[in-house]
Amino acid sequence: MSRPSPATALSGLRDAQAPLARFGGLVATDLRDVTRDPEALESAGFWAVVADFEGGLLCARFGDVRGEPVPRPVPGAWRGPAPTDWTSSLDRDAYIAGVRRVREHIAAGDVYQANLCRVLTAPLPDPARADVDALTALLARGNPAPYAGTVRLPAHGVEVATASPELYLRRTGRAVESGPIKGTGRTAADLLEKDHAENVMIVDLVRNDLGRVCATGSVTVPALCAVEPHPGLVHLVSTVRGELAEGAGWPELFAATFPPGSVTGAPKSSALRIIGELETAPRGPYCGGIGWVDADSGSGELAVGIRTFWIDRDHPGVPVLRFGTGAGITWGSDPEREWDETELKASRLLTVASGSAHPLTGGNAR
Repeated sequence: MSRPSPATALSGLRDAQAPLARFGGLVATDLRDVTRDPEALESAGFWAVVADFEGGLLCARFGDVRGEPVPRPVPGAWRGPAPTDWTSSLDRDAYIAGVRRVREHIAAGDVYQANLCRVLTAPLPDPARADVDALTALLARGNPAPYAGTVRLPAHGVEVATASPELYLRRTGRAVESGPIKGTGRTAADLLEKDHAENVMIVDLVRNDLGRVCATGSVTVPALCAVEPHPGLVHLVSTVRGELAEGAGWPELFAATFPPGSVTGAPKSSALRIIGELETAPRGPYCGGIGWVDADSGSGELAVGIRTFWIDRDHPGVPVLRFGTGAGITWGSDPEREWDETELKASRLLTVASGSAHPLTGGNAR
């Protein structure tokens, strides 16, 4: 088998490190500015946005934005960890114990629901050539998603590939919309009364969050608990809409709604406290916000950062790939079933991200 020439290999490395953002049929290059100030999203230009669950925000303005389909996967372009190489911040026993602890908090009246998550980590086989946009190409074939994308800014510590199915915020002028997901099963027949109750609770939370920044009386729920199919599973999805109040923009939207309610719990403040007690690793871009803002047109679309991979090159020893998975815990939760839900959400994606499965077939990682 022939080996690439040094010049070809260097070109590939440069491409894998070049700043880029990709969302659906749009690709952005020619990086102009990077800031952590949300006020920039009210200025001018096209911005890629990555907001960590812990509150860190990065906004990158690109000068060249054009229509371009997601490229087809190139054999060998992405080398990912084997599905068996991943370790979890919470193992099965610890996660099940965490679910039981959340139920104790619910019984005590501290919270109605809390999202309990774990972060999976695996060493990258070839970190120097690892390109999250090549991973996005694999995910687009093996696990297509409505809010898929890439944000590649290695000089700023951001290399994210997402196959998110969930809308965090969409803005068109003064109109805003959120699409919280709560309730997951292999098929619609697997969905329980608990799943519907969980969705309704989070819809109420999202209504309240948007109500803090929208005009009085403008917040509505056009769709409640719609069953939406995705590769390998189904979700219950609702839609919440409102009209921004006078003077409110992206900074106020973030302040009112972040982190997204579907990945925290209700009440949000209590859920965040419990999450801090039980989870042993930061979530990073997982469960944060990932997407784009066109400040010139007053529009934007941010996904909830679920079904999301990110490269951590600051990990001691060797750069690693990370992926998060979790479940919403209510009084009606069965601890082992909740563990199984986190496995269901992860299995297909870990197989696709290994680069060893045919991207059209996916498969189970565990």
